[in-house]
Amino acid sequence: MAYRSSGNGFPIQQLRDEMDRIVTNVFSNPAVAGATRLITGRGFPAFNVWEDAETVFVESEVPGVKAEDLDVTVVGNELTVKGMRSEDGTEKSTYHRRERGTGSFTRVVALPSEVNPDAVKASLTDGVLLLTLPKAEAAKPRKIRVNTETK
Repeated sequence: MAYRSSGNGFPIQQLRDEMDRIVTNVFSNPAVAGATRLITGRGFPAFNVWEDAETVFVESEVPGVKAEDLDVTVVGNELTVKGMRSEDGTEKSTYHRRERGTGSFTRVVALPSEVNPDAVKASLTDGVLLLTLPKAEAAKPRKIRVNTETK
């Protein structure tokens, strides 16, 4: 079986070069919708979602996005994060590799329970968005007292 080489004689390097070319083309082609989802299997921005008895927390990495470019909404148990990441370079720049996406994004995620939308807090620190979503009263656990009956 004959292998074509990328000039260095190593078939593994040829495979790596070809994979780099394919990935670069996907990320640099604005016509390819959801390039991040295609490559990583998840959307942008990635979410961590966890809860305690009173609150649902959502953490998301949004590097290069300013607070004024984020729009966070909650309806029922559905969270939507919309935003815009601007291009960093100038138009006269020559890119040798471009893997960070730019432009607008929208991500919708179902929360584990309904939350109180009027009490949601959001903070953006060092490119990390942290949402604190207090649960709706109906979604909070209730302690039920068990009575014993004597005959």
